[in-house]
Amino acid sequence: MTPRNATVAVIGAGDYIGAEIAKKFASEGFTVFAGRRNGDKLAPLVAEIEAAGGRIVARSLDARKEDEVTAFLNDADAHAPLEVTIFNVGANVNFPILETTDRVFRKVWEMACWAGFVSGRESARLMLPRGQGKIFFTGATASLRGGSGYAAFASAKFGLRAVAQAMARELMPKNIHVAHLIIDSGVDTAWVRERREQLWGKEALDNPDLLMPPASVAGAYWQLYQQPKSAWTFEMEIRPFGEKW
Repeated sequence: MTPRNATVAVIGAGDYIGAEIAKKFASEGFTVFAGRRNGDKLAPLVAEIEAAGGRIVARSLDARKEDEVTAFLNDADAHAPLEVTIFNVGANVNFPILETTDRVFRKVWEMACWAGFVSGRESARLMLPRGQGKIFFTGATASLRGGSGYAAFASAKFGLRAVAQAMARELMPKNIHVAHLIIDSGVDTAWVRERREQLWGKEALDNPDLLMPPASVAGAYWQLYQQPKSAWTFEMEIRPFGEKW
C-alpha cells in the first residue's frame, strides 16, 4: 500500500457496498472519509481498515442536511485534497401506491436525489479550483424503470440519474469525471436476502450467482477511477451473469 496525499469521501458508508468501497480505496492508499447516519456503526469498518494499515476518518452524517454534507466534504478536503466523492445513499423502499404516503415519497427523494445533488455540488466546489476530481453516484435498476411498489424509490433514482447526467455534461469538459453506476441486480445484503426469502421462499437464496457481492461493486468503482480521461464512462451498468434483464 502506497499512501496517497488524497481523500475519498464515501457518503452512505453502510455495512455492505459502502464498506467495501471504503476498504478498496483505503487499500489503494487513499485516506477514506466515511459517513453514515449513525457513525457508531462504522467502528468495525474503522478497525478492519486500520488493522490492514489503511487510513479512515469515520463520521456521523445525515446526507439530507446540507450543512453536515458541506462540513464533511470540507473536512475531508482539509485533511488532504478531495479527489473522489462517492454518493452511495440507498433509500430503497417498497410500498403499494395507495400506501405511499407524502412523507415517504418526500423522504426517499431527499435521501436518494436531493442529497446526491448537494453532495455533487459541494464536491465540485472543492474540485473545480484544482481542475480535477471524480464524483460518482450509485444507481439501481430503478434508475431506468419504475417497478410495482417503487414509485418513491424510482422517482428519486430517476432524478439522481438526471442530476448526474447534467453534472457530467457541465463538469467533464473541466476535467471532473462524473459517473453513474447502475447496479441492475440484488446485492448480497441481509435486507435483500430477507426480502427474497419473503417473496419467493428460501429456495430463492440457493443460487449465489443471482446476487452481486458488494466487493464487486467496489471493484467497478475502482475501474471507473482508473479510466484515462481520453475514455471516460458516464454510465456503467453491472449485473451478475445469471441476472435476467
